[in-house]
Amino acid sequence: MLEHGGNLQQAAQRYGRPLADWLDLSTGVNPQGYPLPALPASAWQRLPETDGRLERLAAEYYGADNVLVTAGSQAIIQTLPRLRPPCRVRVLAPMYAEHAHAWRQHGHDVSALNTLPDESELAATDVLLLCNPNNPTGRVIAPETLQHWHQVLAARGGWLVVDEAFMDATPALSLAAASSQPGLIVLRSLGKFFGLAGARVGFLLADQTLMQRCGELLGPWPVSGPALLVAEAALADQGWQQQTRQTLQQQAAQLNALLQQHGLPVSGSTALFSWVPTPQAINLHSQLAAQGVWLRLFTDTPALRFGLPPAKSWARLAEALSALKS
Repeated sequence: MLEHGGNLQQAAQRYGRPLADWLDLSTGVNPQGYPLPALPASAWQRLPETDGRLERLAAEYYGADNVLVTAGSQAIIQTLPRLRPPCRVRVLAPMYAEHAHAWRQHGHDVSALNTLPDESELAATDVLLLCNPNNPTGRVIAPETLQHWHQVLAARGGWLVVDEAFMDATPALSLAAASSQPGLIVLRSLGKFFGLAGARVGFLLADQTLMQRCGELLGPWPVSGPALLVAEAALADQGWQQQTRQTLQQQAAQLNALLQQHGLPVSGSTALFSWVPTPQAINLHSQLAAQGVWLRLFTDTPALRFGLPPAKSWARLAEALSALKS
């Protein structure tokens, strides 16, 4: 099992601090997530039933032609490597580690690219994996660049796989509208922007043939009945979506300013997290953890990822940052 943010139980045990006394900024999940609707008892008592409403809502929200509902992005990440024989897979690093892990598990030749690929690197690639915006660095690659890469790869049967888990606040940069083209695969979910990580609802946006192959492997009832109803409500609520985009952008700017005010160099960010590379990452992570502030620590490239705090916790974060010692 790979390490991820949100491992608060481990933090509580290690530092001897009760769960309720932590400020968890490690996940990049919207701390003011979608307000949950009341659910009928039948959602819990019956197998999940759908009339296609969720697929229609998702298609409209993402601007995509084809949508497959899945149990979060993770289900897609683990399924895609099963759809190709062993091939050359390149990962734009650093990025969400589950992608490379899944392809390696199925015998593919996986290597990292630390810079954007040139034409020769594309020619030596069958599947190119990336997050846009990138998790964890916040890097954004222009849609035009991604479309060119897709054309080069697809011309010889290759794939471009784009994980857009943090795209919702900047929908104009999404490739969802082009995802029906063979060889272009887009992953979306409700975990980050909507703050519904526990619902485990994701979407595969791809051409019909690949979507059908994925659906056959995933099987029936990929998402629970209660999660389906919550997802439908969230995707239909355009007013909440618009307001949340504005709010998150304002809070992201506030977080960046706060970190820089305390001498922490923000080199990239999204609407839901800030990326701070620093040689002092381990030391700063330990100091903040001792104050009950839990961050995502990266050690290969020493860095910290700060998620947005809840509205009531900005002062606590500022106080913890003020107490840091170099």
